[in-house]
Amino acid sequence: MANVSEHASHDMGMHTEQLEGRTQQVFFSATEEENLSQPFTYDVDFGREAEFDAREMASGEVNSKIKDLMKDGYGSITVRNPGAKHSVAVGILNRLNLVLDGSLGYFGCGLIDGPNIRITGRVGWSCAENMMAGTVVVEKNAGSTFGAAIRGGDLVCKGSVGARTGIDQKGGTIIVGGDTGAFSGFMMQRGRMIVLGNAGKNLGDSMYDGTIYIGGSIEDLGVDAVVAEMTPLDCEWLGRKLSLFGLEAPDGIENMTKIVSGKQLWNYDNLEPSEKKLIL
Repeated sequence: MANVSEHASHDMGMHTEQLEGRTQQVFFSATEEENLSQPFTYDVDFGREAEFDAREMASGEVNSKIKDLMKDGYGSITVRNPGAKHSVAVGILNRLNLVLDGSLGYFGCGLIDGPNIRITGRVGWSCAENMMAGTVVVEKNAGSTFGAAIRGGDLVCKGSVGARTGIDQKGGTIIVGGDTGAFSGFMMQRGRMIVLGNAGKNLGDSMYDGTIYIGGSIEDLGVDAVVAEMTPLDCEWLGRKLSLFGLEAPDGIENMTKIVSGKQLWNYDNLEPSEKKLIL
């Protein structure tokens, strides 16, 4: 395996490892099949297509129907009229092309690892919470806590989102085509967040690591969030990532604002009371 420390992404801070003790970085061989799939996954064919109408179905019935179709080998599934039901398309640990033709309620697409999901309407609170891998693309707007505790994959909302976007984000990429609300990036630990519009109050409050890019204005920064210099590597990565979803920065990538952790809270417990007051 190549020496990962020589990769250019290290210059962007994408592999920072400040934690003491056992490393959090895990590397595996692509030839080890057991590392590429979850238990109880299904062998699906993306060329096999199926669709069903969920108008008269409960959330649990919708999820069971998706699972049954995957079990039968269908790799491309369209769900019509999801009707803003809660907790739809959750817990999918499989490669799958899934279209949800309509809007979802709370906790849609949570706990997923691998599927590519497109939602043609809106989503409620906590879409894609604890997402591990894959893609979720929302064509319209999203509620609060969009991408809470996300760990991997690409989560995209082409419209605007509510407050606390990416709260406790642990990895992956969150992309917002419009504006984001207050406390976005709160307690962010790793990963990248891209907001092409404006950001509300307390952006990046108490963030430990990771990077936030804002294309519009920032109402104010949270505790220990600071502005950093945009580098050519940042611009190159942003250009490639946004192009995957047909998005562009309104005023140009080079004019986006980069926010990172000021690292003043890393040793908070060791500070004197007077020093803690200065930080907070």
